[in-house]
Amino acid sequence: MFFLVLSIWYYFCLPQRLFDVPYSTVIESKEGILLDAHIAKDEQWRFPRVDSVPYKYKQSVLFYEDEHFYSHPGFNPISILNAMRQNFEAGKVVRGGSTITQQVIRLARKKERSYYEKLVELIWATRLELKLSKDEILELYASHAPYGGNVIGLEMASYRYFGRSPHELSWAESATLAVLPNAPGLIYPGKRQNQLKQKRDQLLFKLKEKGIIDQTEYELSIAERVPDKNFNIPRSAPHLLNRINKEYGTARVTTTIKHDMQQTVNRIVNNHYQKLKLNGVHNLSMLVLDIDNMEVVAYVGNSPTTIEHGKDVDIITAPRSTGSVLKPFLYASMMDQGELLPKTFVPDVPTLIDGFRTENFNRSYTGMIPADKALARSLNIPAVRLLQQHTVPRFYNKLQQLQLTDVNRGANTYGLSLVIGGAESSLWDMCKAYAVLAKQLKDYEAHNSEYHYGLFEQLTYIKKDNRDSAFAKAELTKNSKETDWYLEPEIYGAGSIYQTFEAMKTVNRPEGEEIWHFFNPDKEIAWKTGTSYGNRDAWAIGVTPKYVIGVWTGNADGEGRAAMTGIDSAAPVLFDLFNRLPQEPWFKPPYDDLAHINTCSVTGYLPNPDCPQTLSYIPSNGTRFAACPFHKKINIDKQSGKRATTDCREVSDLEQKTYLILPPIESYFYQRSTPAFTAVPDYLENCSLKLEPIMSIMTPQHNSIITNTINVNGELNPVIFQLAHKRNNNTVHWYKNNDYLGVTQGIHEMPITAQKGKHLITAVDESGYQIKIQLTFK
Repeated sequence: MFFLVLSIWYYFCLPQRLFDVPYSTVIESKEGILLDAHIAKDEQWRFPRVDSVPYKYKQSVLFYEDEHFYSHPGFNPISILNAMRQNFEAGKVVRGGSTITQQVIRLARKKERSYYEKLVELIWATRLELKLSKDEILELYASHAPYGGNVIGLEMASYRYFGRSPHELSWAESATLAVLPNAPGLIYPGKRQNQLKQKRDQLLFKLKEKGIIDQTEYELSIAERVPDKNFNIPRSAPHLLNRINKEYGTARVTTTIKHDMQQTVNRIVNNHYQKLKLNGVHNLSMLVLDIDNMEVVAYVGNSPTTIEHGKDVDIITAPRSTGSVLKPFLYASMMDQGELLPKTFVPDVPTLIDGFRTENFNRSYTGMIPADKALARSLNIPAVRLLQQHTVPRFYNKLQQLQLTDVNRGANTYGLSLVIGGAESSLWDMCKAYAVLAKQLKDYEAHNSEYHYGLFEQLTYIKKDNRDSAFAKAELTKNSKETDWYLEPEIYGAGSIYQTFEAMKTVNRPEGEEIWHFFNPDKEIAWKTGTSYGNRDAWAIGVTPKYVIGVWTGNADGEGRAAMTGIDSAAPVLFDLFNRLPQEPWFKPPYDDLAHINTCSVTGYLPNPDCPQTLSYIPSNGTRFAACPFHKKINIDKQSGKRATTDCREVSDLEQKTYLILPPIESYFYQRSTPAFTAVPDYLENCSLKLEPIMSIMTPQHNSIITNTINVNGELNPVIFQLAHKRNNNTVHWYKNNDYLGVTQGIHEMPITAQKGKHLITAVDESGYQIKIQLTFK
């Protein structure tokens, strides 16, 4: 019975978890290179347990600490007896007889040294030998041995004293670390250099004598200097480290980050931050995704700014106003539903919709513009008009399918502003959404039309074959958010995505801006910029078949800067990286999801019989789009070249010509922006169709003389023009000479100021009816 109880006690005497200590959170690159680490909660630099011991260190520590490690059962009687004899003869402790296994137990127990404690260590050591392999015991020792100060474990010591991983150390460096745990308080790098070198060289001599190293290796090794300074832990991805620590707790995580890419991105961010901060822009983040694997390959959450400017804020996960970066998704959605063709004319005129007024960034208008150019030039008015046509709820639902988690307040809350910055999203979600488009297109290429989109992997920064410690693995499994997710097969068709990327490749934008010294025209890149209201956020997101790169610049506290725009602040950072990457073949056209048909070469609609035509590739659903409503044949008087009707001219005096006939407001701006546009001729006098007057300017009257007055600020007081309209809620656009003044709706009162002289005031309603009066200001 006694032996049974003793056996049970012996079996359970060893704790299930031998080292109950906090560890540092450690992240490595995909190649296994250390990126960053957090100090443990007890203020010790203690990395999670190593999964292998390098050969050079292994030989060094065995011949220094426990030469018979692989042959004893956990203790070495001969060593113990020899140590006792030598200590007795010296009258003090001059030698220890502990094996590496016993030292592991001592490090775990942290008890005062005594004969009783030595006995417990011996018993536990034999039990540990039965539980673990010799290599596992050696890994425990290497992971928990003290190396001076608050440095615990081989891996941390290697980085602290030599600036690189244990597997990269020389024989001399490995020997240095092998002797340090023997007396970490007495021998410390930077102090007592001669003592440290003497101990190291004695070990190296022993390694030579045992045939582990040859004479040449020995001579080269003893010629090396011992460490005389501390190296800092790499700080390559501090914001990713914080994110992993928050989401997964203490762990050693092998990430998907590519080390060289991360270093390049860090340098780029730092360089551009130094320029941006001179203009009061203090924060900059950058994210690089590998499309094939839906993995993060570079992660810079913020610029190296100061605490006052929020350097610890991870901008990649922060919701920010989207500016214009949602426009491509609307363009793709409408093409996918057959509501738009790539080059369809879209109105670009002053717009007031149910009280919502919007302007283009450059405050100019083109009248009509092809949809792809409107997207390429990031014009707000065409985007808002398209969203009104598509409807906000439908577009909102598409964004939900793309998992834009911060666009979550309901379609009615955002209204038409949704597409021009009324919503917020993070750089993480936006880059992921663009990557989804690119991956769908690439998967269509790979599988052709037989492919059905199904199970996709969520965007991740954790390497899939990550080799963590058992504890870290358990934490990752318990807290893992990197789960698989289903992507609806009908989010976007390949043809719509391809045409969207083709529009985003256009480089003749934005109007009046010159940044092409940043852009390599030999590389094909689909890219989009965005600037939020008040210039608080500047975005640039670029797509190639290999990568999605996202950049955000601004101030973490939301302070805007007038000169900060996506094109001026974020795009240069984007192209700085793209220009360093190798050229890649562009996406192949998904011909099975494209129709090759005639379209109107001017308006981009399907052609009517009067249209000039051209062969175009359009998304398959576009074959049900409308025919061009703008090209029409009209009667022209042969003699005068003016428009006429059969009411006042004989049929023989008329000829039919095809004209591009736009609505009056669109025609007004289109004629000014397109010199080649030929407007429809005026009617012959007394030969026009009669229109019933439906509006009139009540005050002031035609040919009136207006006397200007000045207010207390020395500014001209406006004259209030009042207009009556027979149709309630019609919008009316106002012009002074050739200058657009604005729009009224319902109650038509327009304040107008003018310098001395004659001025022509024009009012045009949404149906194209217009009236003009001339006034003299003095």
